[in-house]
Amino acid sequence: MERSDETYNPWSIVNLVFRHLADEGLHPVLGEAGDPGAPATQLLRALGITPAVEGNRRVTDGVTDELARLREAFEAGHAGQSYPEGRDFT
Repeated sequence: MERSDETYNPWSIVNLVFRHLADEGLHPVLGEAGDPGAPATQLLRALGITPAVEGNRRVTDGVTDELARLREAFEAGHAGQSYPEGRDFT
């Protein structure tokens, strides 16, 4: 089996499994109460998937790129301005 650098949001996998189970007439529940993160992690590991904290790498990279672009635009638009209490927001 060839491995790929492609990543998936773990919740997308959990959602896919739950939809399949529901289509089969089952009523899956992820954890009885509280944070469903631990049961979701167990489900993914049972499927041979190692959940990654960063989720979908492409989405994370896109968010990082967008924040950098906004930061640059903000800095360009506010160059040379002074801020209250001597704060420098760069």
